Amino acid sequence: MKRQINITAGLVRAVAELNFTKIADAIWQALPLSSKVNVWGEEIYFTIPVKVELEDGQEVVSRGDLGYWPLGSAFCIFFGPTPVSKENEIRAASAVNIFGKLIDDPEVFKKVKEGERIVIERI
Repeated sequence: MKRQINITAGLVRAVAELNFTKIADAIWQALPLSSKVNVWGEEIYFTIPVKVELEDGQEVVSRGDLGYWPLGSAFCIFFGPTPVSKENEIRAASAVNIFGKLIDDPEVFKKVKEGERIVIERI
């Protein structure tokens, strides 16, 4: 069964699909979520009330990946290079668990501003 979510931040709206990892399960159970966005290069992240250990952590991710950053208990949306990226890679600040992927175009997140309210809901 597909587990899809709506992500709304300001005027930006996108759909993503969660995978079947422990962190995806924990986030699915915690929905709906709401927070304020932090912007870090072409990544947005925000603290969520979910605490899960690093599973198969990775630092280099793909455009459109959803990651959970255990050090900050944060939901991350990657849509381009970050301040620590080398050349054309997309690199997280430290290892993240990938728990889903955007279905819609990740480019829309370039319009999201620091401090905007973000809401994550089940479809």
